[in-house]
Amino acid sequence: MATTVKSADDDGDRGGGRDSTDAVRRGAEGGAREGVRAAGSSARAAAHRRRRRQTVVAYLFLTPSLLFFAVFLVLPLLFAVLLSLSRWAGFDLADIRPVGTDNFAALFARGSSFLRPVLSNTLLYALGTVVLALSGAVLAAHCITNLRFQGLWRTLYFLPIVTTVVAVGNVWKYMYEPGGLVNGVLNALGLRSVAFLQDPATALPSIVVVQAWASLGSAILVLTAGLKAIPRSYYEAAELDGAGQFTVFTRITLPLLRPSLLFVCVTQFITGLQSFALIIVMTGEGGPGDATDVAALEMYQRAFKYGDWGSASAAALVLFVLILVITLVQLWLFRRKGEDA
Repeated sequence: MATTVKSADDDGDRGGGRDSTDAVRRGAEGGAREGVRAAGSSARAAAHRRRRRQTVVAYLFLTPSLLFFAVFLVLPLLFAVLLSLSRWAGFDLADIRPVGTDNFAALFARGSSFLRPVLSNTLLYALGTVVLALSGAVLAAHCITNLRFQGLWRTLYFLPIVTTVVAVGNVWKYMYEPGGLVNGVLNALGLRSVAFLQDPATALPSIVVVQAWASLGSAILVLTAGLKAIPRSYYEAAELDGAGQFTVFTRITLPLLRPSLLFVCVTQFITGLQSFALIIVMTGEGGPGDATDVAALEMYQRAFKYGDWGSASAAALVLFVLILVITLVQLWLFRRKGEDA
């Protein structure tokens, strides 16, 4: 019986030892888990502090740009919205008088010249600029990439970009004169002279040609970069298949140039809608009659010539909405064509 009791005591001691060992092991595992959780929490806190510091630094670098955007873009836009709903002669801010939507109603009233010919001339001016500049730039860029003396050609087509609008407008104005270069060439070919800037039928198209010529350099620059990005292997494969030049141009070059064409088309259209400097330089203050009246020129004259800043601001907002809508439509059309291709 004593032996039995001793055996039971030994078993109890061993069981107690196992229990204490398990307790120690569980305590160690719990401590390890707590240590891992503490380490993970410390790492997350350090990562959070690092991201916060990076965010603060990023906003510090962005602050000058944000201030510029707010001061020179957002505030003028808000002020233009305020003026479009007011009447103001442009002198004392205390003289601003709210008139509601009267300025917009006057722009679109029956008999108003804003819809026709101002907006119609603006759309024709922008559309003509895009068509001439884009087609000329595609042709010129395609030819230039295969010619020698690339530096010379880049210099020549870049000259209109670095030339001032006043210089460009005056040179072309004298070229369009009855005794100018253009009429001299026409007379040499046996054709009669044309009053380019004096005839209402030819005044706007003549200025569109100059605007497209002045915009040609930047368009060629973008399209040349796009052409150089097309892999030569595509052309080599087309040559092995016996494809002609026209097929290569329409099936390879134009589809792969779509991003560059989209950029040129959108920027040239916006430029055409906003331009009026060439019109002032070449015609004085517009004319003959209302043949060259465009939206930007109308805004300029209403504000600075007639002192009607409310009406000018309303016209500016209408032009802003028009540019936004047309740009979104262009982006949608190009994206849809890209998906179809």
